[in-house]
Amino acid sequence: MKIHATTVVGILHNGQIALGADGQATMGNTVAKSNVRKVRSLMNGKILTGFAGSTADAFSLIDRFEEKLNSYGGNMRRAAIELAKDWRTDRYLRRLESMLITATQGELLIISGTGDVLEPDNEIAAIGSGSMYAQSAALALKKHAPQLTAEEMVRESLNIAADICIYTNHNLVIETLK
Repeated sequence: MKIHATTVVGILHNGQIALGADGQATMGNTVAKSNVRKVRSLMNGKILTGFAGSTADAFSLIDRFEEKLNSYGGNMRRAAIELAKDWRTDRYLRRLESMLITATQGELLIISGTGDVLEPDNEIAAIGSGSMYAQSAALALKKHAPQLTAEEMVRESLNIAADICIYTNHNLVIETLK
């Protein structure tokens, strides 16, 4: 049985970036751990990253992403593209089962093992089991409650997802860039 399941959402709103995740890791139909930290700060707090999928795989990918960031002078987009190319073509990396959201000032990206580097529509990125619930909530909040901060939108989106998705809990970790 694989350990998986989570919800990660990132929002760029009014010049602020917030990236958050719940803390649940699921093994089959059992909660294996309820307080996993799936959001990390990189490059002395200039870049945020969050992951969904296999935890060990995600840590390997985050390490590779950080190496790429160092190689390309902190250029997140370039590092993401180079990671995606390696992820798709390298025999070892190709087997890794995870997805990443990366964020820096004014930019939000989703990176997948199929070679995708996506800049999401509406400045909302969501991955994981509860991603569609969180994304739907975030879209509604951006449209109908624009006075909220990016952090408040992420928190509420994750709480709504946790109320609906059995693979998402209310143990939230949220990081912000201003």
